[in-house]
Amino acid sequence: MTSLPASTGVKLGLVIDLDTCVGCHACVISCKEWNTGGYGSALADADAYGDAPLGAFLNRVHTFEVKPEEGPAAVVHFPKSCLHCDDAPCVTVCPTGASYKRVEDGIVLVNEDACIGCGLCAWACPYGAREMDPVEKVMKKCTLCVDRIYNENIVEEDRIPSCVRTCPAGARHFGDLNDPASAVSELVAARGGFDLMPEQGTGPVNKYLPPRPRTPEPVPHLPDLADLAADARETRAEGFFGWLDRALERL
Repeated sequence: MTSLPASTGVKLGLVIDLDTCVGCHACVISCKEWNTGGYGSALADADAYGDAPLGAFLNRVHTFEVKPEEGPAAVVHFPKSCLHCDDAPCVTVCPTGASYKRVEDGIVLVNEDACIGCGLCAWACPYGAREMDPVEKVMKKCTLCVDRIYNENIVEEDRIPSCVRTCPAGARHFGDLNDPASAVSELVAARGGFDLMPEQGTGPVNKYLPPRPRTPEPVPHLPDLADLAADARETRAEGFFGWLDRALERL
């Protein structure tokens, strides 16, 4: 089994705003594209437009309809990928050491050369964040685009995870969640960011920002039909059109 390293104080992760996510799946498509056609090309994507497409996804968006105790029902779009947990059970259960947590930034990765495809990490992950590559027969997962965020061959503004760079609603944020002065930490503190399934005790680094309370829209006042008829009589046209209007009323 694999041991978890001692924390160095840097915990890179995502903050996802459930209030602004519109469920467009741009993050899913961007993640898929980067991990099949980018520098890493980590994901298999066979016969994508044929009769038997075969591949895997590292990021998914689930959609739920929820009814809070107060306020109207709402639709919540819930993106989910690896949460890079402090106490990652996928790492400690791995029999070959293929799953590991980096000391320098806390990112959880898979050494594919050491992975035997046993699937134990997928069974241990309470979030369903791992996926077996159907072509290479090894486990794949979100890497926080580790091949982007440190890549000096691309422009600086692109050195963030592909899903964050692509999100049109600005619902995804990236940074050091162990630094209280970082933008992501301040966002979590201001909005009451929370862990996914904290009862599992995994200490996920990624955080979610809850949807803001919705204010019920006032029901518009509908005027009385008798009042509308009276108003119509008062504003009745004169001349030929007035005569035509009165003639049609008598029919």
